[in-house]
Amino acid sequence: MRNPPADAGRMPVFNVLTVNTHLGFGPFNRRFVLPELRDAIRSVSADVVFLQEVAGEHSGHAARDADWPDDPHYEFLADTLWPQFAYGRNAAFPFGHQGNALLSKFPILRHDNRDVSVPGHEERGLLHCVLALPDGRELHAVCAHLGLLESHRRRQLSLLCELVNDEIPLDAPLVVAGDFNDWRGKGHPLLAHCGMHEAFVAAHGRFARSFPARFPLLPLDRIYLRNARAPEPRVLSTRPWSHLSDHAPLVAAVDA
Repeated sequence: MRNPPADAGRMPVFNVLTVNTHLGFGPFNRRFVLPELRDAIRSVSADVVFLQEVAGEHSGHAARDADWPDDPHYEFLADTLWPQFAYGRNAAFPFGHQGNALLSKFPILRHDNRDVSVPGHEERGLLHCVLALPDGRELHAVCAHLGLLESHRRRQLSLLCELVNDEIPLDAPLVVAGDFNDWRGKGHPLLAHCGMHEAFVAAHGRFARSFPARFPLLPLDRIYLRNARAPEPRVLSTRPWSHLSDHAPLVAAVDA
């Protein structure tokens, strides 16, 4: 058994960011903005970044857009700041594939992509990563992108709760973040029953409005926590963020 580090027992605080990258395009798909999005993400100094709709490959766009990187988008965004990354492919199409990704400054010990798609509809997934915190504990991070229909989300949230209950130790810190598409908040009671609380609800009494990015009205994106707290979560809805995706990112300093 390895000895705990000298600072074991200290409660680490780390920054998390979640953003739907919209395949690297700004609102209305008018402009490819992935290089600008990378600069913006770097400016936040997030330790863990949750990405949805991130391109693993797209030969069609690569042939048309001069700025389209040779590497998968999650590697391009990770650059030199996030030495660890994981990708879970959700949707495959003739020109490539896209899915969820997680960038981390902490070591990723293992990861698994859980397919929660409803047959015959858009593919969706839960990317579950286990990270090594500086104090020797394991942080569980789940990047989620749920369906557009409420009946699909209920099923997907039930599968998320099964994952949490069956595979994540009860005392382990947990962050679940991403695009929940749950603008009416109907799925919230189920996740509360699984022992999780939503960062914005706990801090501000309501979900964060994150869509559309330029005039956020709908609360689509979430940060759920267990055995952790985020007292001051924020929505990044001003420039440049409002022009870098159709979703406004969420950011929070998490005390685990």
